[in-house]
Amino acid sequence: MKSLTYAVSLASALVALSASAGAKQVPQAPSTHPVPAVQDTETPAQRDARMAWWRQARFGMFIHWGLYAVPAGVWNGKPVDSIGEWIMYNAKIPVADYKKLAPQFNPIQFDAHAWVALAKAAGVKYIVITAKHHDGFAMFDSKANPFNIVDATPFKRDPLKELAKEAQKQGIKLGFYYSQDQDWTAPGGAAMTFDAKHNGHWDEAQQGSFANYLHTKAIPQLKELLSNYQPSPAIIWFDTPTADMTPQLASEIVALLNQHPNLIWNNRLGGGYKGDTETPEQNVPAQGYPGRDWETCMTINDTWGYKSTDTNFKSTQELLRTLVDVASKGGNLLLNVGPDAQGVIPAAEAERLQAIGKWLDVNGESIYDTGPTPFPGAHGTFSSTEKTVGENKPKWVPTWDWRATTRPGKIYIHVLTWPGEAFHLANVNVPVKQAYLLADPKHAPLKYTQKGGALDLQLPGKALDPNDTVVVLRTD
Repeated sequence: MKSLTYAVSLASALVALSASAGAKQVPQAPSTHPVPAVQDTETPAQRDARMAWWRQARFGMFIHWGLYAVPAGVWNGKPVDSIGEWIMYNAKIPVADYKKLAPQFNPIQFDAHAWVALAKAAGVKYIVITAKHHDGFAMFDSKANPFNIVDATPFKRDPLKELAKEAQKQGIKLGFYYSQDQDWTAPGGAAMTFDAKHNGHWDEAQQGSFANYLHTKAIPQLKELLSNYQPSPAIIWFDTPTADMTPQLASEIVALLNQHPNLIWNNRLGGGYKGDTETPEQNVPAQGYPGRDWETCMTINDTWGYKSTDTNFKSTQELLRTLVDVASKGGNLLLNVGPDAQGVIPAAEAERLQAIGKWLDVNGESIYDTGPTPFPGAHGTFSSTEKTVGENKPKWVPTWDWRATTRPGKIYIHVLTWPGEAFHLANVNVPVKQAYLLADPKHAPLKYTQKGGALDLQLPGKALDPNDTVVVLRTD
């Protein structure tokens, strides 16, 4: 018989269990923005109502799909380093040459029903798809600019319209990613500068006025995305703001967003606007973002957009543990797939999503509409060598022992590494009325003793699920 002892405290559990599962927001200071955003003017109650479905969802699907799926990480017969959707930037492909990819893009195997059905089987509650990435190619029917999937390719269909219809039919929210700042094919569009080697624009065709790009392409396309799809998108997901996005220019986008009062948008617009959500990328912060709604976005392999040579897929166990870790800190997980140029989601990615969905079919109660852990204490350490993506901060390296999520009257203990037949919690100051395994259809009571603040559980010798077996502690 094995046992593990975890010194934890439940001093604040009663408060956590009686409260809403949503993040409690810290009121923002009076707006100094040229145009106040909805976040500057709404009441806490209005914000809670607007964010309610998103906080309950906990799990979303990111889809990076675009013209970059055609080269799939290879240019002129040679592999290009880094992620697939950045191939134009990293290979410094001239605008005219990149645009020649469009006649080759004919994703006849794209099936909106199958994509949304996969999302539903995975247990995700919302989808965010790239409407336009940094390469400037629009994956929708845009009258504002002809470099789009309807006008520039033999496909001649609007996949976003098909996805909007199918998502509504299958009961999943749909959002659009839009690269508002970087655009490598439109004159005046920004290109990020990372170092002396990657010095922004590399083609004379990219030169121009950023403000003109914004007024003639980005803002008109955002208007199309917000107006031409029914139901209108639930989320606009911005990305990579640069210094070009001044507060005044950003305010012009905000004025448009304000016309859609239920819209949720993230912290990557630029111009000093905080948006609704923090967006850690490829990592889960040690404590989440107390007082802020937040969402970790993460790839299943190493790339966002399809790259034929990237087969470094995370295991189902790793992905499921990440979902649980995020939920235990009050956040959402936006997990990415990168369909190929035929419109097919790679089988390895689909298989992992389906496996997560099977676990959620049994254990979803411990993830959806839950609040964060009531236990203080860390489950990991900061790395002395690794840095977080884009933040240059020490990376948090988790330990996979256990996590906890909450609902009013219940604590869910996610046992990620099975301790054997004994599980000990110290300093439990909330009376436990019942304990059982969530995956047990009969919810047979587990034996436990609670004395002097210590809770000792008797567990089966073997986990019901080797990835995560959930113990429910009922406290009401």
